[in-house]
Amino acid sequence: MSELPLAAIRAFLETHAFPLERELLSRPFTELLPRLQELRADVKRLGLWAPHLPRDLGGLGLTLVEFAQVSALLGETPIGHYLFNCNAPDIGNQELLLSHGSEAQRARWLGPLTRGEIRSCFAMTEPEFAGSNPVWMDTRAERDGDDYLITGHKWFTSSADGAAFTIVMAVTAPDAPPHRRASQIIVPMDAPGVVFVRNIPVMGESGSDYMSHAELRFDKVRVPVTNRIGGEGMGFALAQERLGPGRVHHCMRWIGICERAFRLMVHRAATRELSPGEPLGRQQAVQHWIAECRAEIDASRLLVLDVANRIERDGAHATRDGISLIKFHVAGVLQRVLDRAIQVHGAYGMTDETPLAYWYRHERGARIYDGPDEVHKSAVARRILEAAGMRKGRK
Repeated sequence: MSELPLAAIRAFLETHAFPLERELLSRPFTELLPRLQELRADVKRLGLWAPHLPRDLGGLGLTLVEFAQVSALLGETPIGHYLFNCNAPDIGNQELLLSHGSEAQRARWLGPLTRGEIRSCFAMTEPEFAGSNPVWMDTRAERDGDDYLITGHKWFTSSADGAAFTIVMAVTAPDAPPHRRASQIIVPMDAPGVVFVRNIPVMGESGSDYMSHAELRFDKVRVPVTNRIGGEGMGFALAQERLGPGRVHHCMRWIGICERAFRLMVHRAATRELSPGEPLGRQQAVQHWIAECRAEIDASRLLVLDVANRIERDGAHATRDGISLIKFHVAGVLQRVLDRAIQVHGAYGMTDETPLAYWYRHERGARIYDGPDEVHKSAVARRILEAAGMRKGRK
C-alpha cells in the first residue's frame, strides 16, 4: 500500500487503548472483554483490521517491512495487537493456515480466526523437556485408522484460556530423524480428552483469557488425520518457517514497548522534582540512561527493519543469522530500557499505575521464549567461526 495508516492507528490507541490500561492491570481480562470487543469492531469499521493479512481476507495486505512499523506502534500498549487482530499466537496460526492449511481447514478455522470470531493457541513446549531443544518432546499422535490419538503434556500454551482450537506439536514418527519426528495437528479445545489444567502464574500473576499461559494435558484425544497441517513429519519445518517473521513481529512489539517506556521515563525525569526547582532529569546518571536508551532503541529499530527487508528479499533461511541477532539483541535492549524506566520512576514504577511493572514481569520471558538468547548467540557465533575456517564438531 502507498501510505501506512500510522497516524490513524496512533490516534486510536491514544484515544481508546491507553485510557483502558489501568483497568486492564487491575481487573481480570475477562471483565473487560465486552468493551474490548466493541473496540475491535471499531477497528474494523475504520478499515485498520488485521494489517498483516491479505485484502481478500479482510486485512490491509501489508508487507513484512510495512507490518513491522505498525507492530511497533501497537506494541506501545499491552492490548494493541489484540485490538487489531494481529496478536500472538493467532497471527502465527493465521499465517500457518494461510500458507499450509487445506481448503477445509481454512474454511473451518482460518475464516473465523481472521474475522476475530474465535481465538487459538499453539501447544509445543513441555514441562518435562528443555524448551531450548524443540525436537525433544514426548507428546504422541498415534494413527488409529483415519484418526490420530493424541496423548501428552504441554505448558506455556499462551492464550489457551478461551481459545477455540490449538495447534499441537506431536510426535507422529518416533523412529524418524529428530527433525522429521513431529507433525502439527489442529485440536479443538472442547474435544474429549483435552484437559485444561490451569493458567500458570507468571511472577505471581495467572491472568485470564488472552492474557494468560496455560498448562494442558491430552488424554487420548481423537482427531481426524485431516486435521494435520502439511505432511507427516513436517512439524519442525513448519515451526521454523513461522519463527522467522514471528521474531520480527516480536522484536518490533518490543521496540514499541521501549518507545512507550522511554516516553514515560523522559516525562518523569522532566517533571519529578527531588527538591523545589530541582527536576530528576538534572541528575547525570538519569541523563546518561536517557541518551543510552535513545541510541539503543533507534539502533534496534534499524536492525530489525533491515532483517525484515532481507527476509522478504532472500527468505528466512538465508537470513537466519540476522533473525537470531535481532532476537537476542532487542530482547536485551527491552530489558535494559524497562529497568531504567522503572528506576527513574522509583517506587511508583513498581506499581501498576503505569504499564512498566506489567511489562517487566511478562517481558522478562523475551530472553527465553522462541529460543533462549544463549542458543541464538552460539548459533550465530558458530557459523561465523566456521566461515572463518574453524572445523565443525561437538564438544
